[in-house]
Amino acid sequence: MSTNALYNDQGGAEAAVEAGQESTPAATASSTTGAAFGLFSADFKKNEDLKEMLESNKESLKLEAMKRIVGLIAKGKNASELFPAVVKNVASKNIELKKLLYVYLVRYAEEQQDLALLSISTFQRALKDPNQLIRASALRVLSSIRVPIIVPIMMLAIKEAASDLSPYVRKTSAHAIQKLYSLDPEQKEQLIEVIEKLLKDKSTLVAGSVVMAFEEVCPDRIDLIHKNYRKLCNLLVDVEEWGQVVIISMLTRYARTQFISPWKEGAVFDENDVKTFYDSDSEEKRCQTDAKPYIMDPDHRLLLRNTKPLLQSRNTAVVMSVAQLYWHLAPKQEVGVVTKSLVRLLRSHREVQYVVLQNIATMSIQRKGMFEPFMKSFYVRSTDTTHIKTLKLEILTNLANEANISTILREFQTYVKSQDKAFAAATIQAIGRCATNISEVTDTCLNGLVLLLSNRDEGVVAESVVVIRRLLQTQPTQHSEIIKHMAKLFDKITVSTARASILWLMGEYCERVPRIAPDVLRKIANTFTAEEDIVKLQAVNLAAKLYLTNSKQTKLLTQYILNLGKYDQSYDIRDRTRFIRQLIVPSDKSGALNKYARRILLAPKPAPVLESAFKDRDRYQLGTLSHSLNSKAAGYQELSDWPTVAPDQSVRNVEVIEPVNEWAALVGKSKPPASDDKFYSDEEDDKKEQTSGSSDDDGSSSSTSSSTSSSSSEESGSASEEEEDSSDEFDKSSTDSGKSSGQSSDSESEQKKTTNKNTQKVQAEKRTHNHADSDSDENAERPMAKASSSSSESATSDSDSDSEQDSAAKQKRKSNVKSKPKVEKKSKMEVSLLDLDDFSPTPANTVKSSVVSPSLLSDLEGLSLSGIAPTMQVATPTFGLVKTLELLHHMTGKGLSAKYHFPRQPCLYQPSMVAVQVTLTNCSDRSLEEIHIGERSPASLKIHCFNTVERLEPEASVTVSMGVDFSDSTQAANFELCTKEDRFCVFIQPAVGELLMPCSLTEQDFCKEQGKLLGMNETSATVAMATSNTSSQAITKRVLSVANVGVVASSEGRLHRFAGQTVSSQVLVLVQLEMKDSSGGLLTISTEKSVMASMLLRDLKQALAQA
Repeated sequence: MSTNALYNDQGGAEAAVEAGQESTPAATASSTTGAAFGLFSADFKKNEDLKEMLESNKESLKLEAMKRIVGLIAKGKNASELFPAVVKNVASKNIELKKLLYVYLVRYAEEQQDLALLSISTFQRALKDPNQLIRASALRVLSSIRVPIIVPIMMLAIKEAASDLSPYVRKTSAHAIQKLYSLDPEQKEQLIEVIEKLLKDKSTLVAGSVVMAFEEVCPDRIDLIHKNYRKLCNLLVDVEEWGQVVIISMLTRYARTQFISPWKEGAVFDENDVKTFYDSDSEEKRCQTDAKPYIMDPDHRLLLRNTKPLLQSRNTAVVMSVAQLYWHLAPKQEVGVVTKSLVRLLRSHREVQYVVLQNIATMSIQRKGMFEPFMKSFYVRSTDTTHIKTLKLEILTNLANEANISTILREFQTYVKSQDKAFAAATIQAIGRCATNISEVTDTCLNGLVLLLSNRDEGVVAESVVVIRRLLQTQPTQHSEIIKHMAKLFDKITVSTARASILWLMGEYCERVPRIAPDVLRKIANTFTAEEDIVKLQAVNLAAKLYLTNSKQTKLLTQYILNLGKYDQSYDIRDRTRFIRQLIVPSDKSGALNKYARRILLAPKPAPVLESAFKDRDRYQLGTLSHSLNSKAAGYQELSDWPTVAPDQSVRNVEVIEPVNEWAALVGKSKPPASDDKFYSDEEDDKKEQTSGSSDDDGSSSSTSSSTSSSSSEESGSASEEEEDSSDEFDKSSTDSGKSSGQSSDSESEQKKTTNKNTQKVQAEKRTHNHADSDSDENAERPMAKASSSSSESATSDSDSDSEQDSAAKQKRKSNVKSKPKVEKKSKMEVSLLDLDDFSPTPANTVKSSVVSPSLLSDLEGLSLSGIAPTMQVATPTFGLVKTLELLHHMTGKGLSAKYHFPRQPCLYQPSMVAVQVTLTNCSDRSLEEIHIGERSPASLKIHCFNTVERLEPEASVTVSMGVDFSDSTQAANFELCTKEDRFCVFIQPAVGELLMPCSLTEQDFCKEQGKLLGMNETSATVAMATSNTSSQAITKRVLSVANVGVVASSEGRLHRFAGQTVSSQVLVLVQLEMKDSSGGLLTISTEKSVMASMLLRDLKQALAQA
């Protein structure tokens, strides 16, 4: 007979339980009571059927009852009244039944402690059960009975479970440690002994739980981690996800106490000087780096290398933990590897997005370059909630710089029209921050904000007034008209903060608007009693300031307002009124204070500093609750400062017998996952994979060069270059190896023999080394590898790292004497979860043109940006006076002189590049060989190199052509000009006019396009022109000497028009000079590139003013 049949014979108890009624006839007799209280109190006999099933002699009925009881618990229903009936069955021999019993007991043991204590002996017997699940469940129930009297029993059970053969039981014992410690903290010393024992466990199942117990019981006992550090690093990738989070957090704190700071070269890698484009002082930085090389501790590198693959994890907490570890521990040039992973998390749920965006906001303040290529990922979506929108807005504001401000302002113009009022107000504040931080667009933003004053939305107008008030404090003398315009709006604005801001402006700059300020005071006097407190306070201040500067007109008004304030309901206003009266009105009681009234009230006020709300959050560790709340939470442990002197690293050496060492080495070699290089193919992992295929446990001499190159690249600490060049590394090394093998001499072969001997010595030391894992062994041979890096080794495994030996670089050039001109290689595309279409990084300094709807002109005309009209065509370049600039002086270049100029021709290699012609001259008395372009800074810089000049005789010159993609920026392009023996750091600095190409427009098209580029896209200034530059021909000559633009025919003699487009992004640039009189005119530049417009305006003004 089945279980269901047996259960049905008992009267359909299941249906009765679900209906909340009793299945006996007595239930119907008490219907009146049930009707009154059935909704609020359960019938005391409703679980009677379950008790009967638990007391049955049939195991099947008991099992069915327990399944239903556990189901009730899962639904959140209270089943505690069944505890006595359940406890009676703990001695059952049915495995399935025991599992369900222990699930129930773990839930209710703490509530029913007295009854649970009756079964202590049963639980103790279960600790010896052959089934590991029963042993673990018994320990879990025992530790859930929180009665101090059984602490010794719990301690004994934990110690026995810590030595259990099953890793699952040992894991449960680690969980029980935390419960016992919270019950009786006096057991700490004994629990630490158990933790120390479990930390030595090699099972990945135990690692996360014991580290959690360590963090809970004795987080300050760092000495327990020393011997287990390398093991934890190697096991990390195989530990379950939440264990990974705990271990990474603990290792972050550990590393901050045991390793010296990788940021010691603060002058070299300054946090606030990270640039995404060309770093103009890379030569100086490289010299500093060579002078003080930083050698990372091998164990420090081991931690960074083993946590890096976890950036692929599906668990967002793991990715966030690795990101904070890199932020707090990695060299500053290596932190960028976490960027893609963090951006990927923005596809997750909104709760995850909120936490991730908070951390990105903190990161973006110090290192803009990390997230600038992924700026589009932070654009606000219509489905985002307000707090997500605000965070994205914060990040976009942090990322704003001269190159991308046009794109960001184009986004802001849409956000201002949002129906979300709080978000629209935050956008206006962000525009104000951009205007403060980037001086080139201050006037542009101010004009756009003034246009917002005519918006229909009061909230937008009010916020605009507040932000304009802050901006006007920076340069009040230039904007008297704006102050007057805001005074006219005073009657229409009803928001109290905006009205108060206008009154403050009138009072602060009353001497600049002497006629308007008294009238505003008259208006506020009429409505004083109905105003908000903040407006009343500013009205009193305005009256006091006008009384001091213009007492004839405002004396009576001031007395009237002071009398109103004297009897106001708010005590703040009454106190302020009495204070102001004693201060400004002379009397016997005021004494000498009246003399200083003008100095007190009219003192110059410092301009407010608009800062990010996340500026000070970096004092908390990223990813923590304290960082999210911006307040120290309970249990938060601060990261310690880096030690000034490196602690002894030998404390992490583990003494093990030979068989265990061999086993650990095998495990270490199998640790790196096969798919690691698909996501992060850094140089050291590629080299390791190439070596591991051909080497046994001890390694082989043929793979020495690969491991040596890997070690030297790790010591250099330049992970960003390793990542970008790793895809080319294998091809390059194999090619160089093939070339050098045919040209090697007898002396080189002897060097190889010597190298092999040195390698065998290194390997012998490696076999006897105390490290228990292969990664540590590889790190241990770095000093030897660095010392023995010969020229033959570097020819075989060439590395692009800046810290390679000069001898290696020379040998590489010898093997490539007849090489073709160096052409930029495109790295192989790698299939990765992080390389999705949405993550394709746009160049940090490239702004894509987009067509803007005309409807934007109504609400935010000053912020609207337009695209290029389809009628525009590129015109033939106009040739003018060629300016030749010095690239390399012959004294600095050891006889090699280089000069360059911009021929203003379209680049033949790539349309987005600017053509540059370089003239090389040999000023020495010896021949120069193999003149070519070497390393670029940064490595992502796009340069089409000229062909290698094989030989340049003394006093000879040669002109070569090259192309540079400046991405519409005037920042210098840094690269190395190399000869066979030397390398020289040089840079090409373009003038803003050389970044343009002329285009052909009719007068009608010119006016049409100019009409689209108004407000923030228009930059104008009055020009004082020299008398020799007033003719049409002279003006054209002067303009073309500055900018590579085309002349637009004009039907009016007083208007001179020119048109061009940027080379890289093809954004339209319109120049118009309107002659006012014989010696002056109005120069207007219309373009989306507001920063470029400001710089071009400055250059044209200087050129037209020169005689």
